[in-house]
Amino acid sequence: MSKNPVKEKNRLLKARLRKSARFFTHPPVLIAAISIALIIILISVLAIGLENIYSGIKSYNNTLDSLAASYSTINKELDARTARLSSAELLLNNTNRILSTVYFGTADLGEKEEANRFRGDIYYDNDVLVGNFRRVNRELFPIENLNIPEPVLKRLNLRHEKSGLILITGITGSGKSTTLDSIINLNNEENEGHIVIISDPLEFIHKSKKCIIRHREVGGDVLSFREGTIQALRQDPDIIIVGEMRDAPTIATVLEATDSGHKVFTTLHTSSAVESIHRIIAEFLPEEQERIRLRLADTLSVVISQKLVPDRDNKLTLVKEILSVTDSVKAAIRNKNIGEIYQMITDGKKYGMVTMEQDLHNLYTKKIISRETALDFSNNRKRIEQLLSFREICV
Repeated sequence: MSKNPVKEKNRLLKARLRKSARFFTHPPVLIAAISIALIIILISVLAIGLENIYSGIKSYNNTLDSLAASYSTINKELDARTARLSSAELLLNNTNRILSTVYFGTADLGEKEEANRFRGDIYYDNDVLVGNFRRVNRELFPIENLNIPEPVLKRLNLRHEKSGLILITGITGSGKSTTLDSIINLNNEENEGHIVIISDPLEFIHKSKKCIIRHREVGGDVLSFREGTIQALRQDPDIIIVGEMRDAPTIATVLEATDSGHKVFTTLHTSSAVESIHRIIAEFLPEEQERIRLRLADTLSVVISQKLVPDRDNKLTLVKEILSVTDSVKAAIRNKNIGEIYQMITDGKKYGMVTMEQDLHNLYTKKIISRETALDFSNNRKRIEQLLSFREICV
């Protein structure tokens, strides 16, 4: 009887599988297989660990390189700063020698002669330390030479008006400090009182005549214009001079000081009276503007906006716009009709008011300035052209 080939093949395969199973279940073989597997796992783990260690070492080297580069940069910066300090020290020494020469080195200065004062600034120009100095005039500009109308001049005088806010406005270099010093000197010569000057920096130093004058410099004597104004209220002043109103807190404090019955003079970087009123109100948040507008209407007394323009001899001459606050002006501020104030200035000659265009026209009429200068420095070109054209038609 012949065997079935398929069954025989399956029988042989099962026999081989049983033999293989007996081999792998044999203890020595099983142990060897497990050991090999563990060795393979251990080698894999070690390989991963070595790779991580290599990456860590590489990262550490990169960090060391970065630190070395940073250290080199710091050294270069320190060297540069050391050089700058040396330059600053050299400039300071040279400046001291120059100023010492100006103060005391000329033969014309007598023992009672006062030293010059300078307003200076030191800064870097293309990594080179430089300085800029401007000599402060030793003599005050006479108030009469400012050609301020008599009705306004009285309002600037403590004798005639004990309180109120007076603004002296103009761009940088327009002579605001000179005008302010002349007004201080007017009160110092004609009134007995206490004047507190808060400035940054202090320029002209006033000697007490009839008034007691205190000079307080921001950064040295006081922290800020606002702090100086608050402190001045406790010093029994008759006049407070605030060098500049730079921000809303300072403006609010100045208005409060004026509202409490003091005469306050201050400055703004604006070129017209109307712009000055807009600037003060706009410094505050919308919800505060109504309160500030009402307080400004109650306290504002005079606004003098000025410029220095070249005359026919190429020397500087003063041109100004003057607002003397009347009941009509107060009502315009309260009712948000500030745009009407320019026309009030135009028609307010009897109160000492004058627009910038009217004053330029007056200087042109007197042949002090040229027609081109009048046009170039006006705030309202259309208005100055009308004034000049009217004069030319009349002539």
